[in-house]
Amino acid sequence: MSSNLALNPQISVEKIGGTSMTAFGDVLRHIVLHDPERIYGRIYVVSAYSGVTNQLLEHKKTGERGIYALFAEGQGYQDALAQLAASLKKLNAGFAGLRLPLDVADAFVDHRIAQAREYLGAMHHVLASGYLSRRDVLLAAREVLASIGESHSAFNSVEIIKAHGVKAVLLDLAGCDDNEAWTIDERIAHSFKGLDLANNVIVATGYTKGTEGIMREFDRGYSEVTFSKIAVEVRPAEAVIHKEFHLSSADPNLVGLENAIVVGATNYDVADQLADVGMEAIHPKAAKPMELAGIPIRLKNTFEPDHPGTLITKDFVGQRARVEIVTGSDKVTLLEIHDPSMVGTVGFDAGLLEVICRHGVSYLLKATNANSIAHLVWDNQITPELVEELQGRYQVVTVKKSAIVCAIGSNIGIPGVLAKAAQALADADVNVNCVSQTLRQVSMQFVIEREDYKTAVKALNQALCVNA
Repeated sequence: MSSNLALNPQISVEKIGGTSMTAFGDVLRHIVLHDPERIYGRIYVVSAYSGVTNQLLEHKKTGERGIYALFAEGQGYQDALAQLAASLKKLNAGFAGLRLPLDVADAFVDHRIAQAREYLGAMHHVLASGYLSRRDVLLAAREVLASIGESHSAFNSVEIIKAHGVKAVLLDLAGCDDNEAWTIDERIAHSFKGLDLANNVIVATGYTKGTEGIMREFDRGYSEVTFSKIAVEVRPAEAVIHKEFHLSSADPNLVGLENAIVVGATNYDVADQLADVGMEAIHPKAAKPMELAGIPIRLKNTFEPDHPGTLITKDFVGQRARVEIVTGSDKVTLLEIHDPSMVGTVGFDAGLLEVICRHGVSYLLKATNANSIAHLVWDNQITPELVEELQGRYQVVTVKKSAIVCAIGSNIGIPGVLAKAAQALADADVNVNCVSQTLRQVSMQFVIEREDYKTAVKALNQALCVNA
């Protein structure tokens, strides 16, 4: 998409996350009805209520099994769907004070659960027949299950908004009531044809049905992908993401609210660095189309509607050289190969990468010297099979539970910043096991002992952000 096409200042596309959706009273007050002059011309792309997608698929952080796992095993999923219906109706009851018509909302839940039973029942028979690939059928089941959460929250949102005297339209992109063989882009384009955007509030599901399968490519990042594709379709002057926190210099839970400086502006490059270590301002595959289309993204705190939040643009560079954000993770493992035969051997690391790729591992950081190569990967990507194969090929294989801490900014390519960061860690008695920085100089990455993670974040935030 070319960036020279005009943006529409009368239209806004806004993504509302699951935690914010669960506090829909605040969404109504702080977002939908907050500015009486700007009620219409807004498209809200909504996530499922907090915890619902975990119940449908699996817990995003712990991996605890949901209905999907029961379906894959072929037992218990029908009872689990009944329990899901009860929990969704319980959520409905919590919104009665916002004027949600419970009889209408509960009937919608019954309708969608009945549809899911029908779809999954048919898939169960197909699995038993062996006519189709088990993998393909299970991926289709994930699509069906995932769509329920967003359809539920979007339906409720429209009913509540209408009950407050505002014209609202439901855009259920889950496509459960049609048999159109559209791609995701085609479904979005068709859905917006003829819609009066200027005189309605549009509530769209974060899930979009498409022939390619949005879960197949993006898995749990699908709602932000829908948000991105809608933005590219209607070309708003800004695309807004509402979250329950500000994008700050560091996690307030680690450094204290008084030491977490709200980032006023940054660029898409920085957003990519954040996503790479698990702190997603926006899913990188969702951000790229908007970056190419020249659409700025604004991150806002749902509970502070008058705060401008953070504006992400393509070309922003901070006027003053400084680190904007300190982040990282303590759920990573350093995988190091030591082998004297690699010295001077052309393509030695190609064989290592082939093994890593075959085991489905992607790395966050790579560091090398004459006879060692280290890759930093997520904990859950390390398997006994991977380690066993590497040990059979290379002389010494080290697997070390670690942490990574990153100092990120749009303008840190000046002498002294790296030295200041390293000194801050040394002063806090944090040893650096690996370090990485590319020529673009937007992120300095330090691999450290896992137990030093919180100390390192505090030290870097204090030295590079608070006292910059």
